[in-house]
Amino acid sequence: MSQVLRFASSALGRPYHAARVLLTPRTPPSEPHTHADFHEFMGVTRGRGDHLLDTGTVPLEVGDVVLVRPRDRHAFRGSAPDGLEFVNVAYPSSAWQGFLNLTRTNPTGSWDAARQPITFRPGDPGAVVATFESALERFSDGPGTFDLVRFWIDLLPQVSPEELPATAPGQQAPDWLVEACGAMRAEENLRGGVPQLLELARVSPAHLSRTLRTAYGVRPTDFVADLRLEHAASLLAATTGSIAEIAVRCGFSSQSYFTRCFTAAHAVSPRTFRHQAQRAFVP
Repeated sequence: MSQVLRFASSALGRPYHAARVLLTPRTPPSEPHTHADFHEFMGVTRGRGDHLLDTGTVPLEVGDVVLVRPRDRHAFRGSAPDGLEFVNVAYPSSAWQGFLNLTRTNPTGSWDAARQPITFRPGDPGAVVATFESALERFSDGPGTFDLVRFWIDLLPQVSPEELPATAPGQQAPDWLVEACGAMRAEENLRGGVPQLLELARVSPAHLSRTLRTAYGVRPTDFVADLRLEHAASLLAATTGSIAEIAVRCGFSSQSYFTRCFTAAHAVSPRTFRHQAQRAFVP
């Protein structure tokens, strides 16, 4: 059975998570897993190995870049003689979608439409390695959102969307939805929930639900809930406000309801999550 990983459990309030992974030829393959709420870029920095997927095995070598989506089930193994070393950079799916919409990158949605994680083979492996090493270094220094955006801006010109299958232009999110979803990140809008999203979108509830599911694959209630929990995780990690105050700021009707939702999503209580996050920032 696959593990299902959640972003906040690793990032602990930070805008992204980065780590170096080394799998020697004698190391067992990594545990198969999927992602609940985040995307991930991984860049091979040394050696070679295999990406193990339900659809088969994809060989990897230095300079390869893999984009993993939440639904992808995958694992890795190293090959002789040096094994496989890579840096992975994980980030919330909601932030990634907002960046793609803002920059009009991959406008047809082909990256999300592909049947398996996408492997890019850029022409300059050294530049790829440098980009991932920089993201890892910035993460160790305590990253900000700007560092995540910088990583995307540095990396995307190095990968080639032309090699991906095209999908129907109708999959592109309309401007009104992009603007409304972006505005929902403001705390005052987040507290308003789905009714506020409807007001920002200025469409009927049925049209909003249908378009949101087509463009992003989620219902309005799930979209708002994910944003609230994402914002709550950041507040727990970076502020000293009480849990009750954070619940109100994020739009939850009560502290007890917030605690139930947060614990169900992250498998730890808000109080435990805050303690773990503080230890991550202050060793």
